Formats: sequence, C-alpha cells, structure tokens
Amino acid sequence: MSNTVLAIIELERFPKEVANRAAWIAKHYGCDLELVFSDPTLGFLRDSFMISADSKQISETIRQAQEEELETLVTSIAEKGLTITTSILHDRPASDAIVAKCLDIEPVMVVKGTAYHSPAERATFTFTDWQLMRHLNTPLWLVKPHKWSKNPVIVAAVDPMRPKSEAALDQAIVDAAKTLAAKCNGKLHLLHTYERLGAIGAYTKLTFNPKKVPISEIEKKMHAEHRRHLDSLAAKNDIRPEAIHLLPGRTRDILPSFARANSADVVVMAALARTGLKRRIIGSTAEQVLDHLPCDILIARAQ
Repeated sequence: MSNTVLAIIELERFPKEVANRAAWIAKHYGCDLELVFSDPTLGFLRDSFMISADSKQISETIRQAQEEELETLVTSIAEKGLTITTSILHDRPASDAIVAKCLDIEPVMVVKGTAYHSPAERATFTFTDWQLMRHLNTPLWLVKPHKWSKNPVIVAAVDPMRPKSEAALDQAIVDAAKTLAAKCNGKLHLLHTYERLGAIGAYTKLTFNPKKVPISEIEKKMHAEHRRHLDSLAAKNDIRPEAIHLLPGRTRDILPSFARANSADVVVMAALARTGLKRRIIGSTAEQVLDHLPCDILIARAQ
C-alpha cells in the first residue's frame, strides 16, 4: 500500500471543496496527495469515429483545460506543505478507471465529491459513487460541500446485531471513526438504530392477520437486546457512555436526522457487496442515506 490519498476531481462535483478536504485528510493522516482529474470526454472522442483534424483539436483543447484546472487546484492547496502529484483519467466508465487506478497505487483512502442521484440512477446502479462503494477495497470518503467544525463531529453508524459473518464491519467502522477523531481532536458518537416491532407488525398486517401478541413487552426485550450488544461494542472500544446512542426507527430516517441534530461533519458507515436480490435491497437503503445525509460520508472496509 502506498502512503497516498487519492482525490477524484470532477468538474461537476465542486472540485475546490474536494481538493481542500483531500488535502486536510492527507495532512492529518501524514500522507502524500494525488489529484486525479476524472473526465471520460476524451475517451468518448477516442472511441467515436471522429478521426479528423477537428476532433484532434477538440481533444487537445480539452486536455489543456484539464491540466490548467489541476494546476489551479494544486496552487490553492500548496501552502499546506504536502507532496502533491496529478494525473488524468479518460477511460469509460469512470468507476472502472478509478478502481484500476486504485489497484495500481493502493492508496490509503479515496476522496470524491458526491451529490443527489436520481431514482433511475439508483435503480440501475450506474452512477459512479455506488459502483465505487461496491468495488473498492479502499476506504472511500465522499465529500459534500459544507463548512467543517474546528473539532469535527464524527458519527459511527453501526449495527452490532449483524450476523457473525459480518461482525468485522462494525469494528472497521469504529476503528476508522476513532482514528479520525484522534487525528483531528474530533467528537465521536456511536449510533445504532433498530426497527420497532410496531412498525414491523403494521407491515405484516398487509399480508396476514396475526394473532394478538404482547407488543410492548416484546419491544422492551428487543430494546434490551440491542442495548446489550451496542454497549458491548462500546466497552470493547472504550467509548464513553454519553457518546452511545440507541434509537428506534429505520436507519434511512434516523441517521440523516441524527446527523443534522448533532451538526455531524462526517458519518462513518460500511457498504456490503452482496449478489442478487439481497444486494439490491441493501443498496436501496444505502443510496437513500447517501443522498439525504447533510455531511461527508466515510465508507469503511473490513480487513
């Protein structure tokens, strides 16, 4: 693995904010920085049948504009005292080119701007962000344009009730969040949400007429079980009690609201890559959270 933070620069994804956040990350993690301009326009021209003097002139103009943009960004962050290199990716699709670049240099982290995605894009899994969430083995930091706090607020979104085969994900989330908090003197929150039995029961009534059950009693037991697992994870990682939060409700609803209420600067979570229908169900929830979070997102990877 190289000691490099890889920043993906896209003109439509606030390049200045991405470059500055990547520089901040590289400085706090003691890494070098590479700015990678990702623009498949030249790849499109190359793959088309426009083999003419005009197409070559267009390509050269685009290439010069890309190089000038990179030079401007390097100048804007040069005072941070980092070792900065640049490169340009022209291949299509952009996600494949980025993954190939990561396989080549094995960066410490990939930093990229993100924005709202349409339902059509989410349904077909075509946009670059989700492809990177699925295929990168490197931590992925998705940047949204907002002003960072002097002491950043970091939310680790965990699920200690995962199957044992996925238990390493929560530890990876906590490790990433604790490391970040330690490097920037940040404030860490540990958050776990769970679906209330009443909400589950309302859904099942659409399918069949269940027998009467003591919902309140069962919910108390559910809450206690979730609390036990969450407290165990917190104790294992020396997280103070006031930083532990257990909230009932759907993650897609609670997590964005919690992030806003606590002025979060970054939410640390994990992405699962599964096959078939299960991948689509998990993907739908992850995408909705990605779109509605008001802050940056750090996608941690289990070793």
